Amino acid sequence: MTTLTKAEEQVMQILWNEKEGFVKDLLQHFPEPRPAYNTVSTIVRILERKGFVDHRSFGKSHQYYPVVSRDQYRNERFSNLMKDYFNNSMQQVLSHFGKSGNLNMKEADEIIRMMEEIKQKAGNNE
Repeated sequence: MTTLTKAEEQVMQILWNEKEGFVKDLLQHFPEPRPAYNTVSTIVRILERKGFVDHRSFGKSHQYYPVVSRDQYRNERFSNLMKDYFNNSMQQVLSHFGKSGNLNMKEADEIIRMMEEIKQKAGNNE
């Protein structure tokens, strides 16, 4: 799956949230100053060419909708991040966040709880 540019991801976030929309509808979800209509139209057509978006035709207008889900894209991006920066090691990921100071005690406790659940489920499947 292709990695999206920041602008493409911004349009996809809007489409994932709204489920569908004409370019004029998508524009309403951008913060000020909003990009030009033609800019968003171009980005949507690029996303369509990349296979992330499709459209329904209404005369000369097109209503766009995502064909790649947010979860699909997130999973692909995270897999690439794991492979490229953490040697596919969840231990390295957790260690990174622990050392970076971006993890508070409440989040750390929740991660430990979740890992215990995963460990129990794995033990029950053996």
